[in-house]
Amino acid sequence: MPFDYYRRLSPRAQRIYDASDRVTELPLPGAERLHPFVAGLREALAAEDRRAVEGAADHVARGITELLGVPPVRVEVLAVRPHADWGELHGTYEPAEGPRPPRVRLWMRTAHHRRVVAFRSFLRTLLHEVGHHLDYAYLKLADSLHTEGFFRRESNLFRQLAPVEAASSRRGPDGPATSTRSDR
Repeated sequence: MPFDYYRRLSPRAQRIYDASDRVTELPLPGAERLHPFVAGLREALAAEDRRAVEGAADHVARGITELLGVPPVRVEVLAVRPHADWGELHGTYEPAEGPRPPRVRLWMRTAHHRRVVAFRSFLRTLLHEVGHHLDYAYLKLADSLHTEGFFRRESNLFRQLAPVEAASSRRGPDGPATSTRSDR
């Protein structure tokens, strides 16, 4: 079901929204080849090494784009999240502009306490921003909207790249969770 703002979209934007919403999975052939890079990302975050986090995140993003046969996106990791009254900024996606390639920016530390972001949250943010790139480069959408399909694609990528994390998030304290959407 589309979010409330759907009715306020132009007919063109509604068509883009509907096209995005219909795609709920992005199968990655050979996703297991990226598992060592995902593990490296976890280790780099644990070591609080910004450069290593950036390198590992860039390898994950490049691996996804290579597996899907689309142009790469450059990943930049910055230290402390920007914030204001609206909250903290976790990541951004900037499409290619002129000679500048598309770019994902992520922040690895929380704004107020300056703690390193949890691995799961950081990976989800990376996949979210790469998801915007895939909307343009892979799905050939004219815009990248936050549809239910978009969030399902993000979760689908997460399950393929961090299957142990995804499985543990679906288990409650007394066994399987009642919803598989807990890994969002």
